[in-house]
Amino acid sequence: MRNVLDVLEERGFVEQITHREELRELLAKESVTFYVGFDATAPSLTLGHLIPVMSMLHLYRAGHRPIFVMGGGTTMIGDPSGKSEMRQMLAAETIAQNIKCFHSQFSRFVNFEDGSAIMVNNAEWLLDLNFMEFMREIGRHFSVNRMLSMEAYKSRLDTGLTFLEFSYLLTQSYDFLELFRRYNCRLQIGGNDQWSNIIGGCELVRKVEGAEAYGLTLKLLTTNAGTKMGKTEKGTVWLDAERTSPYDFYQYLRNIDDAYVESTLGLLTFLPMEEVRRLGSLQGSEINQAKEVLAFEVTKFVHGEEEAVKAQEAAKAVFGGGGTHDSMPSTTLSQALFQAGMDILTLLTELKLASSRSEARRLVTQGGITLGEERVEDIERTVTLEDFTENELIVRKGKKVYHRVIIE
Repeated sequence: MRNVLDVLEERGFVEQITHREELRELLAKESVTFYVGFDATAPSLTLGHLIPVMSMLHLYRAGHRPIFVMGGGTTMIGDPSGKSEMRQMLAAETIAQNIKCFHSQFSRFVNFEDGSAIMVNNAEWLLDLNFMEFMREIGRHFSVNRMLSMEAYKSRLDTGLTFLEFSYLLTQSYDFLELFRRYNCRLQIGGNDQWSNIIGGCELVRKVEGAEAYGLTLKLLTTNAGTKMGKTEKGTVWLDAERTSPYDFYQYLRNIDDAYVESTLGLLTFLPMEEVRRLGSLQGSEINQAKEVLAFEVTKFVHGEEEAVKAQEAAKAVFGGGGTHDSMPSTTLSQALFQAGMDILTLLTELKLASSRSEARRLVTQGGITLGEERVEDIERTVTLEDFTENELIVRKGKKVYHRVIIE
């Protein structure tokens, strides 16, 4: 049987491993309990979270047991990794609500009912810790000099680093120790920006329990600019359909850079690697076929096949002249509003295509707004009933953002 670590490496997940050959041997001979932590800083997972989720599912399908660790405790501190300033402090009630949302989303992908996957909240063991006892048992194993050499802390020394954030490494490392004690958890997985935290956890388990523990970091989804993939001019790409519609989710993936198609297919789908490589090798306009497959497969995985079909049909209606507009983001407005005419700046703000009239004015003057097939060039342009076809009007912002206006 093929080793699941080989699968993860072939599909492009793996960045760093603490002890590759030892971990590979362990994964081959027994069912391994492993974990990924998710700090609950928002009420929804994002596209970037699919990387750890998919890696967990490959291990899960290979017979290993995942623990989804919700950061009810660590979120109250905030991970300084990759941050130029301290994270916003969230109320305990907000964190608890975010965790409920995470549970609902994770439940689409794994079965928490039969024990084959586990979800826990690190608030269970972090919130009631005695500070002095924690420092005596855990703090003595960490070198301040070494911590200051870690990029997460070193990069913040000039701008300011609070002791609160400085303690994050200790609390995340303690998570691994607690999970080892409770569930015999042997492996921690996280994004590549978590390497220092993961090393801290592995070493703590070895020092306190004398047991072997392993760490593995994952590739981050990034764009050509080096920013995390999933950020757009409209904001973050969320897995929550109320925050990012299935259509917008589909369109984001449909429009990724050609250079990222093959790697993203390997990471975010379960397609066989032979098919991933075939699609990734397509040239010229044919690469759009691969993008359509990518967008459909990932949208189906996150939102279900029905929503993926709707999103695909809506995209065909916009770009190919076929299909239906039904799944395009839309707003229904009263017909009466357009009898006398609505100025274009008001319409753009009403549709939330612009956050203010000044932004709307800039979009129009830069030629970034199209009504149907007409590019709007006049900020005094008035939209009337004559602009609608069968009670609908497609408004385009830039090249890729579409919105359907329906009148009734």
